[in-house]
Amino acid sequence: MEKFSAFRDPGTGIQPFLRPIPPSGGELLANLLAPVGYALGVIKTAVLLALALVYFVLVHGVCLILSPVPPIHRAVTKLLTAILSRLALLLVGLYWIPVDVVARKRGRNAPRNEAWTPRAGDLIVSNWVSWVEILWLAFRFNPIFLLPVCETLDLSSPTEKSAPIARTPGRRTGTGSAAISSPAARNPTQRVPIVGFRRVNLLSMISSAGHLPLIAGLTSAKPETLEEIRSSADRPVVVFPECTTSNGRALLRFAEVFRGMKVPVVKYKVFVMCVRYDPPTVFAPTLSHSIPSKFLNPLPHIFRVASSLAPLTISIRLLSPSESPSSGSFLLSEFLAGGTYPDELAECCAALMAQIGRVKRVGMGWEDKAAFLNVYKGKK
Repeated sequence: MEKFSAFRDPGTGIQPFLRPIPPSGGELLANLLAPVGYALGVIKTAVLLALALVYFVLVHGVCLILSPVPPIHRAVTKLLTAILSRLALLLVGLYWIPVDVVARKRGRNAPRNEAWTPRAGDLIVSNWVSWVEILWLAFRFNPIFLLPVCETLDLSSPTEKSAPIARTPGRRTGTGSAAISSPAARNPTQRVPIVGFRRVNLLSMISSAGHLPLIAGLTSAKPETLEEIRSSADRPVVVFPECTTSNGRALLRFAEVFRGMKVPVVKYKVFVMCVRYDPPTVFAPTLSHSIPSKFLNPLPHIFRVASSLAPLTISIRLLSPSESPSSGSFLLSEFLAGGTYPDELAECCAALMAQIGRVKRVGMGWEDKAAFLNVYKGKK
């Protein structure tokens, strides 16, 4: 929509925050089938809520009796989480989820002997588009989920101009898509430091999809550093450097969540993945969830997805471990040539994610989404 044209990336013309809409055509048949979809959505949503209740009772209730024996507790909770998460994905219409381990340099699938096996204390770095990949990660790895904690959300008085990503995405010729936002272009909002993270369970992570980072002064517990969490973790740790969800059309500017970590990483392994969703159609809504719901987020979006009468698709691409930033053969110079980077690991992960996912990068970050949501709520 033109009223949000200021939030288009000036280099690519991509609007990374608005909910994607389906192309026109076929609305008559979709309207005729809508009552069937709504009825199906009510039933599926009710079953999903029941699954969430079962998960909470079993994993965070009954399984507590196994806490004195950590290996058994981890095994049982992982099994229960995998079963319930996969059932939830089936209910929303994701019957088959293709997963490819990609070798970046060779341009083809990696050898089968390169298994993607994150262990306790390893990092899984991913883009963040929806609550759907949260369920998939829970199903595959039962990891520790983290919510970023920022200093403030007061972005009204920027004191410095934020620098865009080092490798400028898109074209700067002033023609085509590069010129879409020229009349109303705005500089990316200044960076706000991420001061730490807070561990959350699966249900809390799902309900946080679309929201902005937590504010340090409003959290009940003191935020922990990533290294504190990682070093004491008994499971893999998932990090979303974008710190909020996009609409999936591009990668947002990564926050400096790995500041101080040297590349290549030697103490633990870093696994990079990228999630892609197909564009919506009149029969299948978008799976991306960039704008949070005002009430019981993301339940309204779950209902829309569950009401779909067409199969939904998701594509997950995993970077071959031999080419990750923790590989002994990783060449830092391929990604950081000719520039100074306050967070080397974040820049490397962003470049790798863009390559394996074949997705563009934009200079806007979660701070720009905060400004976008203020405008969006005002328009609504």
